[in-house]
Amino acid sequence: MKAVLRGAKPGPTVAVIAELDALRVPTHPGADAESGAAHACGHHAQIGSMLGVATALSAPELRNALSGNVAFIVTPAEEFIDIQERLALRASGEIEFLSGKQEMIRLGTFDDVDMAMMVHTSAVNGSSVFSVGGTSNAHVSHQVRYIGRSAHAGGGPYHGINALQAAMLANTAINAQRETFRESESVRVHGIISNGGASVNAVPGEVIYEGRVRARSIEALESIAEKVIRCYRSGALAMGASVEVRSIAGYHGLIQDPTMQKLFVGNAELVLGRDSISVVGASQTHGGSTDMGDLSTIMPVIHPYANSASGIGHGHDYLIEDYDRAVVTPAKVMAATVLDLLGNDAQAARQAIDQSKPAMTAEQYVSVQRDRFKTELFEQV
Repeated sequence: MKAVLRGAKPGPTVAVIAELDALRVPTHPGADAESGAAHACGHHAQIGSMLGVATALSAPELRNALSGNVAFIVTPAEEFIDIQERLALRASGEIEFLSGKQEMIRLGTFDDVDMAMMVHTSAVNGSSVFSVGGTSNAHVSHQVRYIGRSAHAGGGPYHGINALQAAMLANTAINAQRETFRESESVRVHGIISNGGASVNAVPGEVIYEGRVRARSIEALESIAEKVIRCYRSGALAMGASVEVRSIAGYHGLIQDPTMQKLFVGNAELVLGRDSISVVGASQTHGGSTDMGDLSTIMPVIHPYANSASGIGHGHDYLIEDYDRAVVTPAKVMAATVLDLLGNDAQAARQAIDQSKPAMTAEQYVSVQRDRFKTELFEQV
């Protein structure tokens, strides 16, 4: 979903992004009764902020000050969940990549965009309104299918090959590897068993384990993922099962543009005062991942956080407590930042673009992501 506001003069295009996402947290007080979906990460506030920016910049006196365009882009599926459903869409040809910004890069949505920004909510941490800077982890996902042999769990378990035990042994092996993960690489390895067997009175003949590996960079990620895949295989080997490991292209780490960040910080200080901003180092990460990292490989971006919630992100108690901080203030600061970028013949935007050195073009990005999809079958049954 994309709309473009055209300024009075030609120039670069700045995207203001909002994400259409919820999480399955059935115990959240706002959860949907049927799906369990809840705003346990605050993405809904981004829509309000984006509309606020659009409303402000549509005023003739502001629109006429722009040398360039503002693209308002709503992206789906930043939360990298429901993997089996997304893989089914991929198999049918409806999508190729599993997140919104990844797929929209492939489809050309960002081809006429030169830079992008968005503000994400976070749980209140100290007195600052905004947290600006830092990075995020890259990640890769695994769909791991253990193939054993079903048998009567009471009458003849010795005739079976227990795929669930294979997955559990693999998880134990992963835990044994944790002491080898370097703290400097911010490694996170986690997973769920999304299908643990057909019935309790049968030896599980097929089990699906959904895993995720995160690290500070793609390079660090690859070495950790190799260890984890060995662990998947070890569980199958121990039980005499087969295992199919499907690697799924995940996210790249976030690179924040210093020119855009400086303008955002300056505007936040004008709106809220000097103590309103917490600036963190470019290498600092909280361990999470975002597909804004993918966008940052091809253009300048910023991804500040608005401290406006209580509870734990992705938890049942994550609630937006201050909608002024979550929606109105980010809209004001982003609108002012767009004006700085595209005002004065867009000198600030042109400077950011000239100084930015993206890691790859959109075409190169698509090629790299395609190569990250792999399927390996290790047969024993």
